[in-house]
Amino acid sequence: MNILCYLLSCMIFSLGATSFIFSDLGTDPLDVFCLGIQNHFDIKIGTIQSFFALFCLLIYSFLNKWKIPPLSTGITSIICGYMIDFFRLSLDYFKDFNSYVLLFFGCAFCLQGSAGIILSGIGIRAMDLVALSLEEITKKPFWLYKGIAEVILLFTGWILGGPVGIGTVLFLLTVGWLIQPVINLNKKLFNI
Repeated sequence: MNILCYLLSCMIFSLGATSFIFSDLGTDPLDVFCLGIQNHFDIKIGTIQSFFALFCLLIYSFLNKWKIPPLSTGITSIICGYMIDFFRLSLDYFKDFNSYVLLFFGCAFCLQGSAGIILSGIGIRAMDLVALSLEEITKKPFWLYKGIAEVILLFTGWILGGPVGIGTVLFLLTVGWLIQPVINLNKKLFNI
């Protein structure tokens, strides 16, 4: 059951990320970074996210005295990244939808997908794993390190020409701040 929840949640999250991209009004910091790189190189989002996850897993391993990181975290990035590539190719007609409708669905899907991935217990995002390790080591809050990572990705992606806009702000405000209430709601509704 957890595997089904995990895979379905990865698909839902990827649909949300694709909706943000199709809105053309800005997207989440990781995709700003990925799309910025795509402006200069012909590389798939899945490939970029896979390398970014590998980088984060190396940082995690270093921070934890070369402990082997949970590979499921890297698998989440691979699955979601390549699903975004697939949806961008196969759902091209989504581009015809109203940009603000796409933002609404992007927020809803990314929130639900993120909550489901976390609740499945299989693989959180690699960047979150690093932030959790830093929180444990320094006793500073998780959101501080998560925020630093998001700012670095956002700024780098923006410099590379990635799409920053109202969608980026909306993603950070909704998915960033509402994930915990959505997790709690899922626990109550689905008895997870």
